Amino acid sequence: MQKRKIVFSFNAPLMISFSLLSLLALALSSLTGGLSDRLVFSVYRSSMSPLFILRLFCHVLGHSSFTHLVTNIALILSLGPIVEEHFGSIRVLIMFAITAVVSAIFHLVLGNPNSALLGASGIVYMLIFLASTSGTNRGEIPITLIAVCALYLTQEITAGLFSADNISHMTHIVGGLCGAFMGLFLHK
Repeated sequence: MQKRKIVFSFNAPLMISFSLLSLLALALSSLTGGLSDRLVFSVYRSSMSPLFILRLFCHVLGHSSFTHLVTNIALILSLGPIVEEHFGSIRVLIMFAITAVVSAIFHLVLGNPNSALLGASGIVYMLIFLASTSGTNRGEIPITLIAVCALYLTQEITAGLFSADNISHMTHIVGGLCGAFMGLFLHK
């Protein structure tokens, strides 16, 4: 009987890299007393500057706490490999960037002018909706996508209207819609 050799697989390089960068961002935030979040890892209304442009993309790496990070990263590492395998790392990276910028713009235009946005929740919702479309052909709208839309969007709209929490429900909705649209129109 031959012994089987266990080999580790770097199966989702984008998801693993994103997770490690998010962990690094949280460590930097801890070390700098939140200064790195204010400079790079959150987006808020401010004057146009190179840091403002950087924040449009990098706010998805920042998290307010280890619990916030773990909640998002657990879902990213669960759903991300499926999506990354189906669409490819480069395409998903572009989808991350689009979702980050779109959610930042929505926050800047429609969100509380005195608040900052940080965290990968929009990316998580994008991945949830993308995973619902990953097995479809161009021109098809899967029933699973409709079900996911109905469940998550109803929950987020209801929570956004009737709860006073510190969660950006608008970012969840925007991330989900980005994932749905990109999933339906971008295939291998």
